[in-house]
Amino acid sequence: MPDVSFAFAFAAGEAEREAMLLVESVRAFGGRMADSQVRALLPASVAISDETLAALASLNADVHRFKVDADALNFPFAAKVYAAAEAERLAVQDSSLLVWTDRGALFLQEPSALLLAPNKALGYRPVDHTVIGSPSDAPLDPFWSLIYERCHVPAAHVFPMTASVDRRVLRPYFNAGMLVVDPRRGLLQRWRDDFDRLYRLPEFRSFYEQDARYAIFVHQAVLAGTVLAALRPDELLELPPLVNYPLHMHRDYPADLRPERLNDVVSVRYEELLRDGTWQDVIRVDEPLKGWLLDRQGRKQPPAAPAA
Repeated sequence: MPDVSFAFAFAAGEAEREAMLLVESVRAFGGRMADSQVRALLPASVAISDETLAALASLNADVHRFKVDADALNFPFAAKVYAAAEAERLAVQDSSLLVWTDRGALFLQEPSALLLAPNKALGYRPVDHTVIGSPSDAPLDPFWSLIYERCHVPAAHVFPMTASVDRRVLRPYFNAGMLVVDPRRGLLQRWRDDFDRLYRLPEFRSFYEQDARYAIFVHQAVLAGTVLAALRPDELLELPPLVNYPLHMHRDYPADLRPERLNDVVSVRYEELLRDGTWQDVIRVDEPLKGWLLDRQGRKQPPAAPAA
């Protein structure tokens, strides 16, 4: 089995608890990958509690600080782009595949479904809903035309992709919450470079002013532009639906793809469901996972870090 490393970005507060849960899930349910390298990426200017640092160290997770300027730190999801690039740079040194994930996720069984064949450079899941996506049967709108132009997307690299939940057929629009990359290709660093040069431009700011969703999802749109410019369609692998499964959308998920038990899911995004306990009302959960979740549901949030 190829070496795999896991990485995610986090910050202070509730994000500290989510970070610990994510690492614990890899260690508990990762199977042959349970002892893999895990890196928790933290902005250099953000302070977290000593308790969190000690807990992550006890789980053999490496907290690595990365630089991000104040503008990006305060822009929706921008810090995640810079953290992903740093994680990829570090993963090259490991000679491993990199699993980049949002921190509000759990791995619930060995994630062998994430392994890439040697001819693949990116494993992905489509977005759940269209939102600002580009329907494949419609002309490119001004926003996506700008993305394609500024990222230099070849027309031959564009292909149809079905959104996971609303099932609209779109031009490629990748879910930035779960990516598996061959770090030697430098895809996530290219994503950072593209995002860094584009997101502040007046042409994009005009879209943010029209609709706040453009600001929220521009990182994901730039990701699409980066991927399409850098990789051929045959270098991409669509990961199965039980990877990065949106538990908070379980009742809306297509019935033929919906799991009967949470135990059957490879990785799950849980949003608020783990905090308020409503996961038990959403889907069947069997032991030992049920007891593991109940134990962690009652865990208190880490104490605040001292003021700098």
